[in-house]
Amino acid sequence: MNKEGLIPLTTIIRKCTLNDANQLQEISYETFNDTFKQQNSPENMQAYLKKAFQLEQLKSELANPSSLFFFIYFHSDIAGYLKVNVADAQTEKADATSLEIERIYVKKQFQGHGLGNSLLNKAINIANDLKKTTIWLGVWENNEKALAFYKKKGFIKTSSHSFYMGDEEQIDFIMTKTLD
Repeated sequence: MNKEGLIPLTTIIRKCTLNDANQLQEISYETFNDTFKQQNSPENMQAYLKKAFQLEQLKSELANPSSLFFFIYFHSDIAGYLKVNVADAQTEKADATSLEIERIYVKKQFQGHGLGNSLLNKAINIANDLKKTTIWLGVWENNEKALAFYKKKGFIKTSSHSFYMGDEEQIDFIMTKTLD
């Protein structure tokens, strides 16, 4: 407790293990649904959630040494998560000098506390530790909040690709940042 009688806010980032699969599934459903349900049909949302966040799928991703997941805690609550990929785990063909940020999600009630920025910095630190020179990600063309965030952080649009939300084809912008 500080001199004003307040408990200081703390954040911790912890690497996920196979034992975290159920919690990862819960936060994945919640954050993806909260982020995209207003712009997509319920049928397409359900189809995507079932496919992408099926427990066996998440366990397979957690077991892949080329993918890393991290939870971020705000006080003692899981507030969000990060997924990064290298080598053949990247969702687009990329060279050996690249790291992909596949997911950064923060629960709605924890947004506005800099947690997304902390997760992005974690990804950049991982890339630097692995001697990667480029970091990239895909962002839905209609996700204005995320596009503005990444642009502010020095990412530039370099291409685009199709992303399927159920049976609807959508466009993700590929955004890239060169690391120093």
